[in-house]
Amino acid sequence: MYHAHGTGPQSPEHWDIGLRGRGAEDNNMKRGIAILVSLSALMTIAYFTASKWAIRHETLTFNDPVRGNRPVAVDVAVRRDKEMQANAGMITLPVAILNHGNTVKFTEYSFLANIFAARGYLAISIQHDLPTDPPMVTNVGELYVGRLPQYQRGIANIRFAVDEMKKVEPNADYDRLTMVGHSMGGDISMYFAKMYPDQIKKVVTLDNLRVPFMTEGKFKILSFRSKDPVFKADPGVVPNEEVCEKSGITVVQTGYQHTDMSDRGPDNVKTTIQGMLDRFLEDDSPLKPVDTNTPKITEPGPVALYAPIKN
Repeated sequence: MYHAHGTGPQSPEHWDIGLRGRGAEDNNMKRGIAILVSLSALMTIAYFTASKWAIRHETLTFNDPVRGNRPVAVDVAVRRDKEMQANAGMITLPVAILNHGNTVKFTEYSFLANIFAARGYLAISIQHDLPTDPPMVTNVGELYVGRLPQYQRGIANIRFAVDEMKKVEPNADYDRLTMVGHSMGGDISMYFAKMYPDQIKKVVTLDNLRVPFMTEGKFKILSFRSKDPVFKADPGVVPNEEVCEKSGITVVQTGYQHTDMSDRGPDNVKTTIQGMLDRFLEDDSPLKPVDTNTPKITEPGPVALYAPIKN
C-alpha cells in the first residue's frame, strides 16, 4: 500500500529522492572535475607546444680550413617569429655568444640561451675544446695560470663561428656582440672583450676566475659569483664595489657552487639566474620580460651533491 503521508526522515521515498539528488550532484561534480582536468591538460600541452615552437634550436658544425679543418660546432637558439622578421629584412637580430666551462658541453647552457632567444637575440653557443686537444694545465706564476692558449683558441673559434654564421643568419648584428660565459668560458668572454672592446655590447660571466674585469666602463658587465670552497677567483679579477659602481659592473654574490651554473645545476639556481639576467637585458629590448617568479638572492643557495670539477 502506498502511503502519501510518509514524507518524514524515515520515509523510503525521501531516501530515494535524496539518493537521486546526491547522485546527480556527484555526477555534476565528476563532470566538472573532468572538464577542469581536461582544460588543465590542454593548457599544459599548449604551454609545452608553445615553448617548443617559439624558440628554434639547431646544431651546426663548421670546419676551419686555416686550422686543419678543425670542427667548430655551434648550437643556435632563436625565436621563430624574430627570425622570420629578420629574414624579411624587418629587423636586425642582436647576437649573444655563449662560451662553456671546462668539461661542460656547449649544449649545456640552454637555460641561458633560451633567455636570450626569448629576448629576441640570436644565441650562439660554441664548442671550444675537442677530445684531441691537449689537456688544460695550471702553471702558477704564469699569466692566467697558463690558460692563455685555451683563451686564444676560444677567440679563434668565436671569430670563425661568427664569420660562418654571417652566411647562415645574415640579418644579425655581429659588430656588437654580447659575450656570455661560465668559468673558463667567462674568462674567454672577458679576454675577447679586452681584445675587441669596440665589438662588445655587454658581458655576462658566471664565476670566471682568471681574467680581470674591464673597468673602463665601455659596456655593462653582469657577473654571478659562487660561494665555493674549491673555486676561488684569482686576486684582482673582481673589482671592489666602488670601482664596480663607477664602471657599470653588477656583481651578484650568490650562495651557489661553481658547478651549479649550467644545465646540470638545480632548477632553482637556473631560474634565479634567468630572472636576474632577464632584468639585466631589459633596458635594451622592447620585448616583455619573461616572468620567472624568482626571489631576490639574499640567502645562500643550495649546495650541490657532487664534487666540483676544476675549471
